[in-house]
Amino acid sequence: MKMKFLNVMTLLLGGAMLFSCNSESENNCPENFTGALLAEEEPLVGEWTLSGVMSAKEIDLTDDDTDNPLKDIFAQYDECEKDVVYIFKTDRSYTYEVGRNVDDCDYSVPSRGTWQLRSKNLSLVTSCQLYITALEFNEEATEFSYSNIYNITDVDGGIIQTSIEFTYTLVP
Repeated sequence: MKMKFLNVMTLLLGGAMLFSCNSESENNCPENFTGALLAEEEPLVGEWTLSGVMSAKEIDLTDDDTDNPLKDIFAQYDECEKDVVYIFKTDRSYTYEVGRNVDDCDYSVPSRGTWQLRSKNLSLVTSCQLYITALEFNEEATEFSYSNIYNITDVDGGIIQTSIEFTYTLVP
């Protein structure tokens, strides 16, 4: 069985939760981002698709009766798991979708919220939570990546702690 949780981890860029709401009071929720975009934020506007998931350690996620660990996690994903899209709009809203373009996906994880990019730190507000993740852009600003440490369960049930880097590519 493949590890679909990594796609869920891409939700909100795998950032650390900084603030969450109290179910009894909405006053604890972070405010949505508003206002005009800064020049440094404009390159993020558009549709970005998941194009790579690399692990620092080799991991076997495929239940194919073959011991074949890879650092390339993306290569072990099925088509639904690879179908991850972020859409960042000029009004500071964003949408995150899994299984949007591939038929018959068993799961879908839509998410909406607002965003802000300051000094290459992407902040997202969604579901009464604030997430902040450092992004690295390529020279042309057509790809961004981020990484974090995760505990991954391999196909045999072993837990491997490793750094995972997610890469997204701008759709022209």
